[in-house]
Amino acid sequence: MKRNIPHEIEPLKALQEFTTARIAIGRVGTSIPLKQSLDFKLAHAHARDAVYSELNISHLTDVFKQFNLPILQLHSRVTHRRQYLQRPDFGRKLNEASLNQLEDYFIQTDIAIIIADGLSATAVNENTFGLLKELIPLLLAAGFKFAPISLVEQGRVAIGDDIGYNLKAQLSLMLIGERPGLSSADSLGAYLTYAPKPGLTDESRNCVSNIRPKGLSHKKAAKKIFYLISEAFKRKLSGVDLKDNAGLLS
Repeated sequence: MKRNIPHEIEPLKALQEFTTARIAIGRVGTSIPLKQSLDFKLAHAHARDAVYSELNISHLTDVFKQFNLPILQLHSRVTHRRQYLQRPDFGRKLNEASLNQLEDYFIQTDIAIIIADGLSATAVNENTFGLLKELIPLLLAAGFKFAPISLVEQGRVAIGDDIGYNLKAQLSLMLIGERPGLSSADSLGAYLTYAPKPGLTDESRNCVSNIRPKGLSHKKAAKKIFYLISEAFKRKLSGVDLKDNAGLLS
């Protein structure tokens, strides 16, 4: 038996092929169909789980060994997850023990790669290795030198400024779990800042977002990030004055 689709929904059905957004889901009376209602509740549960997920430090440390870079395990001033959600300012600064770790590094480098859980450690656990596997060879081939990779628990974007500055890096690249949506609990964001230092705000950074298998692929994201890093070093700036003029990346 052919299912009756509401007249105003029919033109939108074809768009479902291009997006995971909840469009053209139909209705039953004044409500949405049961399946779509249950799907929504499941997606909401996945989003909540992502917010409270934790970095798989041992796994990430193990797989990152193939990059032949030192790995630092750092922590923000946050002591527990509830505090992380209630006090964003604590997640933007390193705790004292982590700052002491960075005192051992005196050699200036080009790029500090910083990886933080953010609002979805799930995104970090699932996407950072695939992205770096594409990106690091591009950067090495261009002659860039790296500071140690920093794995940061309970961190927010701005903590990359502290780390990049203390590691004497000319540019910080922060890879962090983005706020989970109801169709993207595994979305990774990349923030790059030229001349990082404490106190910078969002207009000083460039962002590449939605890095995940069903969003921006690791390969395309790596090419975009590589372009922005190359331009940042060429022009000695980042943020609102640095535009992505690379065009459509294949």
